[in-house]
Amino acid sequence: MRIAVIADIHGNALALEAVLADIATRNVDQVINLGDIVSGPLWPRETMELLSGRDWLTVRGNHDRWVAENDAANMGASDRLAVARLDIGHRHWLGALPMVAACGHGIVAFHAMPADDNSYLIEEVWRGHLVRGPLEGIRRRLGETDARIVLCGHSHNPHVLQLPDGPLLVNPGSVGAPAYDDPTGDAHVSEAGAPHARYAVLDLGGARPGVEMIALDYAWETAAREAEKNGRPEWAHALRTGFMPDAG
Repeated sequence: MRIAVIADIHGNALALEAVLADIATRNVDQVINLGDIVSGPLWPRETMELLSGRDWLTVRGNHDRWVAENDAANMGASDRLAVARLDIGHRHWLGALPMVAACGHGIVAFHAMPADDNSYLIEEVWRGHLVRGPLEGIRRRLGETDARIVLCGHSHNPHVLQLPDGPLLVNPGSVGAPAYDDPTGDAHVSEAGAPHARYAVLDLGGARPGVEMIALDYAWETAAREAEKNGRPEWAHALRTGFMPDAG
């Protein structure tokens, strides 16, 4: 059994096309999508069209919820652009996605945390950057679980972390947004450090699960120019570099 795990597409249809093409070469049995599908200054409608008709297990991200439920006047720029280009049916589909899904094989999937789609499971903020937090904090945030494998996204930071006497935690990284800034609360940036499209493949064929973390080349300069065209130069910088402007 081989499972592809993707997360945080953020409307980057070009990155998603690269991931889909790569998945097609890897003898994958199932795909799990961890949400945050359309929000961003890129191609939300085209992203939904690429996903249409695919028999994937998909959970809802925080931006999916905001796009589905919030009034456009109260949205950030990325969500507002997505709403302007999507049909009401797209928004209903996003809003109806489950927050948590049991995926079989001892796997549980959610976007961020089991009961909170807008907080980090693995990371904490340190000096304005996301870093992997101490194990005790990760255990506390995860709570009790009998899962063998826990899949999460949200941070856009790829991780494979085995909790001692606990589950294997996998964050595949972001398909389409390698860096972002969050000015709310404890302001911080997330930076993958490279512009590649990322996803993961689980291999459940052995006594212990294997995980392959994949980073793909794609036409990120084209994506960056689209972000610039839509008035988001900071997104363009992130798409080209994997860092936010003035990173350091």
